[in-house]
Amino acid sequence: MYLIDYHIHSNNSFDSKETVTSVCEAAIEQGINEICFTEHFSVKEGIKSHGYINIKKYSDEIREAREIFKDKLTIKAGIEICEPHENEEELRLILKNIPFDFILGSIHNFDYNVGLNTYMSKNTKEESYSRYFKEVNKVCTSPYIDVVAHLDLMKRYAFNTHGNYDFNEYKETIEEVLNNIIKAGKGIEVNTSTLRGVVNETMPSIGILKMYYDLGGRIITVGSDAHKAEDVGAGIRESIEVLKSIGFKEIYKFENRKPIAVEI
Repeated sequence: MYLIDYHIHSNNSFDSKETVTSVCEAAIEQGINEICFTEHFSVKEGIKSHGYINIKKYSDEIREAREIFKDKLTIKAGIEICEPHENEEELRLILKNIPFDFILGSIHNFDYNVGLNTYMSKNTKEESYSRYFKEVNKVCTSPYIDVVAHLDLMKRYAFNTHGNYDFNEYKETIEEVLNNIIKAGKGIEVNTSTLRGVVNETMPSIGILKMYYDLGGRIITVGSDAHKAEDVGAGIRESIEVLKSIGFKEIYKFENRKPIAVEI
């Protein structure tokens, strides 16, 4: 099986201390065949990812790593854009000259940079989850992303205070989101990071994964969302087995932002 981890952060993101080299070494040790770095990126002032990444440094490190590990690991360069539906013209100008292989889109903030944790602490469970899924519905229309990251991320922040959400309560909203993703030719990811915490299920849940498949969605990536070398590749094999049980025959990798199917 060709194993892929398409959501990884190094010290080119504000919340990781790992070097590109240490991440690559960990991937090889875990038997991963291909990885994509998806460093945090934003054009929104006032949040930690804004202005943090040095694109030249990042590009140089990817190029060096490809040379060092060329016979052992395929390495792709990507980013994770926070709220890509905001400030789109500025984003377009920045991205047009940067040859990324893959771009994730995500929601980490509402309104004037109110973080999900802060919003959740001041609002009810219903308000928190409803607002989150409505915001995700805006992300999937962005032309500057390829895949929507951790589609039900709010549960990671809300779990200890409000608990997980009931899929059936948000079924109509989620179906609208997934239909928009499919219509736009985008994909979703299976993010395994919440298997390593109290939530103990992937993002999104199996209910969303089944709905995505039933609606005709096929573009899907798998990522550990590792910020530490020890987490690279975590949960990838298990998640692929879940996808196979649902009916998926392929997962996807990307090159120059073009999806490439990989049989599982």
